[in-house]
Amino acid sequence: MNKRRIFIAINLPDGIKKKLIDWQRKCLPAEALAKAGDKINWVRKENLHITLIFIGYVTDDETYEICKMTKEVAKKHQPFFINLERITTGPLNEFPRMFWVIGEKSQELANLQNDLENNQVKAFRPHITLARFKNQVAKDLPKIDDAFIVSVPVERIDVMQSNLKRGGPEYTILESINLEGNEPR
Repeated sequence: MNKRRIFIAINLPDGIKKKLIDWQRKCLPAEALAKAGDKINWVRKENLHITLIFIGYVTDDETYEICKMTKEVAKKHQPFFINLERITTGPLNEFPRMFWVIGEKSQELANLQNDLENNQVKAFRPHITLARFKNQVAKDLPKIDDAFIVSVPVERIDVMQSNLKRGGPEYTILESINLEGNEPR
């Protein structure tokens, strides 16, 4: 039986993706980049997003149900903004394995994640991964903690499929669902 690797995400506007790619290009001093070499796996522009829920491998029938459930959740939520604050190394409580963008806590985002979590599988802390690297590489990298003040409009959520490829994952939007906010809270 053929299964898809599915997650639900907030895709970023092109302008914000461009700012993040610009940061990637100039983030580290040349000597640090040279030392890390090709051991830093940068996320491609088209793959920059905020994961709301990683679901995992599901059948076509389950994918249909996930899309249906996501539409029901989206009807309950109005568009909102996520305020990004910093680009740093992460995870925050572990030995760094990535560069990522973190933002301030958002009650609207928490409510959306909670509704998706109750109807799906489990939620992850929202972040935007810019690059991944091995623990050994992190030892040679300078500490990154750059201000990145951007407000991300959240007007829709996307059910995404991830195809793991040798050159990195490729993401496909299976269903793009507008936040409608038609039902009272």
